[in-house]
Amino acid sequence: VAAALNGLTILLVSGVISWKECLAEGPAWDTLTWFAALIAMASYLQKYGLIPWFADSVVKVVSGMGLAWQPAFLVVVLLYFYSHYLFASGAAHIGAMYTAFLSVLIACGAPPLVSAIILGIFSNIMGCTTHYGIGSAPPFFGAGYVPLGTWWKIGFGMSIMYITIFLGVGFPWFKIIGLM
Repeated sequence: VAAALNGLTILLVSGVISWKECLAEGPAWDTLTWFAALIAMASYLQKYGLIPWFADSVVKVVSGMGLAWQPAFLVVVLLYFYSHYLFASGAAHIGAMYTAFLSVLIACGAPPLVSAIILGIFSNIMGCTTHYGIGSAPPFFGAGYVPLGTWWKIGFGMSIMYITIFLGVGFPWFKIIGLM
């Protein structure tokens, strides 16, 4: 948000665009306003303890299952990925959940670097799941080319494909290069 406002300031001061032109871009202001609100929401979810409570709950549930770190890893990364359906922004989800879920994975005995890499990859690919999942999705959805139900079906199908590829190829690769 700060970078967008700095860029806008430079464009206005340098005369590239006028204030009148800027005000005419209603959807851009909507996006900026909602994005700022979502980032603030993620911060307050952390501040008021919802995220730590959720992470602790996941640790207790996964630990209580008595799983080795590999199946626990699968459960945790799938929870991380699919909990994105509950967030209206990739940045809000990552800001609120990445550190908590990384802590859960490490507490379950998963290799820290592999856990950080997989969560980072999943943070990038989870935006495909919904029409609001990542910053570029709402303008594409708003154009009206893809109906909502179709978007969600395709997003779910892509999520299965991505997860299968990144875990199915990623784990053996991490083992080959010595990260596991």
